Amino acid sequence: MGAGPVGGAAAPRVVAFGGGHGLAAALAAWRQLTPDVTAVVTVADDGGSSGRIRRELPVLPPGDLRMALTALAGPGEREQELAALLQHRLGGSGGLAGHSVGNLLLTGLVELHGGDTVRALDALADLLGACGRVLPMADVPLDLVARVEPVDREDRAQVRTIRGQVAIATTPGRVREIRLSPADPPVNPAVLEAIAAADVVSLGPGSWYTSVLPHLLVPQLRAALAAAAAKVVVVLNLEPQPGETDGFSPEEHVTVLQAHLGGVALHSVIADADSVVDRRGLLSAVRSCGAELVLAPVAELDGAPRHDPVRLSAALASVVGRR
Repeated sequence: MGAGPVGGAAAPRVVAFGGGHGLAAALAAWRQLTPDVTAVVTVADDGGSSGRIRRELPVLPPGDLRMALTALAGPGEREQELAALLQHRLGGSGGLAGHSVGNLLLTGLVELHGGDTVRALDALADLLGACGRVLPMADVPLDLVARVEPVDREDRAQVRTIRGQVAIATTPGRVREIRLSPADPPVNPAVLEAIAAADVVSLGPGSWYTSVLPHLLVPQLRAALAAAAAKVVVVLNLEPQPGETDGFSPEEHVTVLQAHLGGVALHSVIADADSVVDRRGLLSAVRSCGAELVLAPVAELDGAPRHDPVRLSAALASVVGRR
């Protein structure tokens, strides 16, 4: 590991896995610590603008990729104006209503580059003056398939199979199993190279079953993580997600994660100090993974269930700086 800890001669090389708002929060924190950030983004979104685009065109769903790019946008006025434009959703009631400008622009760039999503992402990152790089977790669109157990104990024998990210995230009940279709998708070499060169890999925060765990279900990604010398850091959510992890405690999140590690060594788990009720239980779950627990104030000061980038970056710095 050549980069060393924060505060040393060089900033750490970081690979951040996830999707949506959770990954954006992690990227906002990491960019305060290092300019060398690679976001590896889920490509299973099948709702909203992204879902419409992937159904009509042979491209990856662009929404989570767009959000990661804007989270890494440069601080200049022009870069921030472009980032705001990419996030803007078109109004009206016609065929374009609800589409994000960035989704359409990224899709157009993919077509201009002959279907090469990575070239398109690099081109848009350059326009944004991005602090780092954004890559897809797979080179083909993915579908999530889950087995969901009803909330009602009397009906628990009626486990249902639910297909699609949006359906899984909104179906009442407890997710008991999740898998990918296709099960062994192709992964861009740039992703594997970033993992091999990383000093730190982070997972979370984000939708546990639909944004965080899917990365560990891709055989090539899991194998690359298991072979990497990087320190693996997990950032827990501040609260359960309705419809996906209803009633899950922080320690249950860790237990589910452990079942999907498949040989990947976990080093640190960061949890918001005020969001943990059973500290002993969480500590036990984290130690069973062979990891250390870091309790720190990482939530927004206004009490909203969102990670504060400055506070989260301080917690990440304390982890990265440890030997």
